[in-house]
Amino acid sequence: MKKLFSLFIISLIFMSGLTALEVNEPELRVTGSETIEFINYVGPHKVIDSLEAIKRIGSDMGKQIVPEKPSTVGNKNKYYVVHAVDPSEQGKLDADILFIGPDATVDHIKNLRRIISAYLSSSYGYSEKDADTLAVFVTVYNAVYRGKYDVYQSKYKNAVMKNLSEANCGLSVNYKDWPGKSEIVIPLYDINGGLSTVDTSVISDSNVVSSMKEDDDRNVESRKDMVDLKERESEQASDKAQSAQKKAAEEQKNLNESKKEAQTAQKKADEAKKEAEKNPTAENKQKAEEAQAKADEKKEEVKEQEKKTEEAKQEAKEQQELADKKQTEAQSERKEIAKDQQEVQEKEAAEAKMPSEYGIMLSDEKALLSRLVRFNTETGEIIKKSPVTQIRNRTIYALGNEFIAVAGEDAGNAAIKLVTIDQVNMEITSESNETLAPDSVLMRDGNDFYCVIEDGNDWKVGKFDSNLVLKLKSDVNVKSSTPITITDSGVVVTDSKGHLRLLNKADLKSITKEQVDAK
Repeated sequence: MKKLFSLFIISLIFMSGLTALEVNEPELRVTGSETIEFINYVGPHKVIDSLEAIKRIGSDMGKQIVPEKPSTVGNKNKYYVVHAVDPSEQGKLDADILFIGPDATVDHIKNLRRIISAYLSSSYGYSEKDADTLAVFVTVYNAVYRGKYDVYQSKYKNAVMKNLSEANCGLSVNYKDWPGKSEIVIPLYDINGGLSTVDTSVISDSNVVSSMKEDDDRNVESRKDMVDLKERESEQASDKAQSAQKKAAEEQKNLNESKKEAQTAQKKADEAKKEAEKNPTAENKQKAEEAQAKADEKKEEVKEQEKKTEEAKQEAKEQQELADKKQTEAQSERKEIAKDQQEVQEKEAAEAKMPSEYGIMLSDEKALLSRLVRFNTETGEIIKKSPVTQIRNRTIYALGNEFIAVAGEDAGNAAIKLVTIDQVNMEITSESNETLAPDSVLMRDGNDFYCVIEDGNDWKVGKFDSNLVLKLKSDVNVKSSTPITITDSGVVVTDSKGHLRLLNKADLKSITKEQVDAK
């Protein structure tokens, strides 16, 4: 998905010789003028919610939904759903709208998708796999059409539109914009439609698929899953069409019989009328009236049967059209997927042969946050980017098959910690138990790493091993932004009063005596 960003490249410090590799901006290029992606918080947290707890947010809301009845469920300060359905309006779509409230803490698209998936499973009976697939497409669909109120207005009923705003309809690609500013629309094709409850054609239109194809892996697996879902939709609709056709045939048979009965009744009524006219007795008049009433009753039965027959025929037609539509979409997309899959394989094979190196580049120029990248040293083209965009102080150290860095944010449920990032997936593999200062430096001495850690209301220098285990912490308080200088004599820092201190590497106790400020 897409985010505009400038390319500012900074230094990567390597294990051998502590040399810095400088990657110059003009030498680094991204194919195309922009890159679109969901911007997630990929860093340490103060509190980590379990997968079950995250899913429960969605499933608890879904359990309260009655498909035929409009309703609002959930907590408006965190997460809630407006089930906007109106059978009286035809020609446009009903929808569920997921709102992310101002106090919500979801900060990664994967977790948002888990909430949506659990909701769909709970409310409409989708399998976990199908719900996961729908959740991916729902989020991309809402990101593609973020703020495009007219697009939503052209597709959705008034019951839906009265809950959407021009500023917040859809989903921002930046997690920081989610709380209080998200109106995620889930289009409903048929609230009792089984696999076709959610309108898969709408959430996988050409703009959505084009956006998904811009990812490195072209989102092949998710698109395959959608094709599989559509093929099963087609089969289900085809079965319904056959059943409806059988019903239509039965109703047509009943209609023919009703017409015969009506004709017979009318014939008897006409005969009774003639008899009453010939012999106008009270008895004959009554017989004529009763015969006509029965004939009229049979005519009404014919009208009712005609309606049932037409409805059955229409149902068969609509289900067959749906089956054909889903099958056509699935076949077309399957061809595109095969083509994209081949291109991805060729690209990966070519990238494996490229001369490459790792570097870090600014992901947030204002906050001076960085991300790890692997790039082609000949062309400067980025081969792979780390999802971790909160590396601090523009410093990272290589150690074996991993990198060590300070990462995270000091906001909400986020935290700043020492982390390791693997070279292959470029994802966080472990983190320290201790929280670090937002402006802490990171210095290396062999396989030991020094940074500033939180100690109650104070800051101290912490010494970590390569497994991110705290070995020592200083006996003196320091400034959170203290430089840390490694010398043969020890570790030089600035204490909380602004005085220089030399700490013993063996125990991080101060060798320098505490200075007394002049009064």
